[in-house]
Amino acid sequence: MPLVTYKDAKPWAEDMKEAVRSRKMPPWFADKRYGHFSNDPSLSEKEIATIVKWADAHAPAGNTKDAPAPRRWVEGWIIPQPDQIFTMPVPVKLPAIGDVEYTYEIVPTNFKEGRWVQMSEVRPTSRDHVHHAVVYIRPPDSTWLREAPVNQPFTAADMVDPKAHADALATTSDMLLVYAPGSEPDRWPDGMAKYIPAGSDIVFQMHYTTNGKAATDQTSIGVIYAKEPPKQRVLTLQLTNHTFVIPPETDDYSVYERGTLPNDCTLLSFFPHMHLRGKRFEYDIGKADGTVEPVLKVNYDFHWQLSYRLAEPMALKAGTAIQAIGTYDNSENNMHNPDPTKAVRWGGQTYEEMMVGFFDVAVPANIDKEEFFRRKPQPTK
Repeated sequence: MPLVTYKDAKPWAEDMKEAVRSRKMPPWFADKRYGHFSNDPSLSEKEIATIVKWADAHAPAGNTKDAPAPRRWVEGWIIPQPDQIFTMPVPVKLPAIGDVEYTYEIVPTNFKEGRWVQMSEVRPTSRDHVHHAVVYIRPPDSTWLREAPVNQPFTAADMVDPKAHADALATTSDMLLVYAPGSEPDRWPDGMAKYIPAGSDIVFQMHYTTNGKAATDQTSIGVIYAKEPPKQRVLTLQLTNHTFVIPPETDDYSVYERGTLPNDCTLLSFFPHMHLRGKRFEYDIGKADGTVEPVLKVNYDFHWQLSYRLAEPMALKAGTAIQAIGTYDNSENNMHNPDPTKAVRWGGQTYEEMMVGFFDVAVPANIDKEEFFRRKPQPTK
């Protein structure tokens, strides 16, 4: 429902009161004992009390002279008007029922020179069918999906060559943006941006789900370019465990993944991703003495997949360990559980599970993802 004007909001006063008092709204799932985040929308106790008092007083109107000017929205976008919009050329037809394989569309940028992207936003046309989307940057020297068609939808099943089929399901290409229900656009501060090299392609990887109604989707990504070349390049990395088996009737099963940073970087933000059995997600930093420091603990909600941006980015040295822990509820107590009697494995469909801990880091502007993962020899003692 819209809540832009007083007329919009008044009928919902009691619901608003309960939503803010229970802290269901605004949605925020980070444990406040760990980390501070610049995009935390949580209301203060005073703000909550104000809304409660207003609702209890039968939602009176304020003095119209004190009202702020109406907010001006860019039509169709949360970010300001994009400098450029990349749209999947062909709408994808979605059936009413059944599974839909991951669907791809490759869109050439035709860039003659590299471009720095400071803001980006993914806009599906059929949001209720999009489980998630990942928009990749395929540089001109990449061999990924080179046998695939351009400017038309395809799936891994369309790849005849076994290697091409496997490549469709895994890549080391950098991500421009990850989208899921409830997620936010990327807005990087001045001096930081993502980089699209000259001659690159944009690759849309779309995961659709069916809901009883046939539809079509034609997703776009809008980008705003940095006004000047930044000093730091943002890379999206991930910790992924795809070998787990969650036993049936288990309400607190944890899956771990750990890695070490190959080079110095600055940790910026987190984006955890699981499916309907997701219960909690945690990121930890390994210390030299063997202990771990929790930097984010989330009570996971599949329907509000939020990013968590550190209020103070963390400078991390090469060799620093980062650990992700996903905890699952595969019991009948989980109202969203598709089937608590079955063991659950990694899979792309919503009734299966995933464990992906995305995180963003900043590195020097001249370092790309391949260079970042080149480990430098450590000095001998």
